[in-house]
Amino acid sequence: MTEAIKIDVWSDIACPWCYIGKRNLENGLAETSADDDAPAVEIVFHSFELSPDTPVEFEGDELDFLAGHKGIPRERVREMLDNVTGVAKAAGLEYRFDLLKHTNTVKAHELLHFAKAHGRQYDLEERLMSAYFTEGRHLGRIDELVALAGDVGLDADAARTALETSQYLDAVHADQQQAAAYGINGVPFFVIDGKYGVSGAQPPEAFAQIARQVWAERRETENVVEPAV
Repeated sequence: MTEAIKIDVWSDIACPWCYIGKRNLENGLAETSADDDAPAVEIVFHSFELSPDTPVEFEGDELDFLAGHKGIPRERVREMLDNVTGVAKAAGLEYRFDLLKHTNTVKAHELLHFAKAHGRQYDLEERLMSAYFTEGRHLGRIDELVALAGDVGLDADAARTALETSQYLDAVHADQQQAAAYGINGVPFFVIDGKYGVSGAQPPEAFAQIARQVWAERRETENVVEPAV
């Protein structure tokens, strides 16, 4: 059996384009699932903090953060948020920037590594992004994160201990160092099979195309007959 294509995704749960990119990737792979020889894919998420200096208890909404903390004119921020909300809607996501609680995301990244160690990373990635962008949940608070961990079947007490002791903080930093080594300075960023880099929330058909391409390359390699010595 051909080994699954590995897709490594650098993202931040507070990045609106990352959630769109995740959904477009899923929709693109769903396209390929009807192929006679559908690609097998394994997806692994990696930590990238867009604003590591953000306080856990940020006073204000997303508009306040981008206008005040990032220095972007408020009218431009409104245009940006309206645009990304429209793109998200086209991907099947209902963003609620009016509810969003801007916060530091390092603990959310630690929790994702905890989830990875327990086979629930993919489920938790979806749960955290949905909670942040559509439900207005506060993902900087340990109590909130523990509750969300429980939603995907993770042990709440173990999750709390992992967060309170920063058990997976080194793993978060390792992801960030790998991103720097790759030259990644924005997310989402997808590394396909360790050799192809895809930047940004590409449309589903782009993800479908590259998955088929890499799968075909795998098949060709398998079918190469070694010459007799």
